[in-house]
Amino acid sequence: MSDPIIREIIDSEEIDPEFVDLLVEAGADRIRTCIQCGTCSSVCPSGRRTAFRTRELMRKAILGLKDEVLSSPDLWLCATCLTCLERCPRQIKTTDAIIILRNIAVAQGYMLPQHRKASMKLLETGHAVPIDEANMKKRKDLGLKEIPPTVHSHKKSLKEVQKIMKKTGFKALIEGTSKGAQQ
Repeated sequence: MSDPIIREIIDSEEIDPEFVDLLVEAGADRIRTCIQCGTCSSVCPSGRRTAFRTRELMRKAILGLKDEVLSSPDLWLCATCLTCLERCPRQIKTTDAIIILRNIAVAQGYMLPQHRKASMKLLETGHAVPIDEANMKKRKDLGLKEIPPTVHSHKKSLKEVQKIMKKTGFKALIEGTSKGAQQ
């Protein structure tokens, strides 16, 4: 005899009925038309290599499971390739919805540690992946200038980039990120 189906019961206190409204207002206007066909998950390149299931994330967002969605590391597995949109029979802008969810997550203090680290590097150096000694040597071996014509070689430009990050709120957002995505 096979195992019985186990159904997860969602505690009503976990549901934020206004969460889907927030997504719609932010630009994920067609998310409510999702029929849960699973096409997004079946065509997702990230889903083939990770535990990411686009359909599951969208369903949880539609149900209003705000904290579960925003704290999920899966939120960050989307490669934003738009394959889900191209194949969706309802033309739901799933990638846009995921970007909106990421923005909300960061604004509410959820961010993966590695994204936070890259963002801090961006704040400090103007690059998410700054030039190190090994890169400078490779550049020199290829006949390139050791330091490219970016903020690495233009300190005034770095100050301007940092000013933009401060003015747009990026600096405060990154420095204020404390919860981190669970795991």
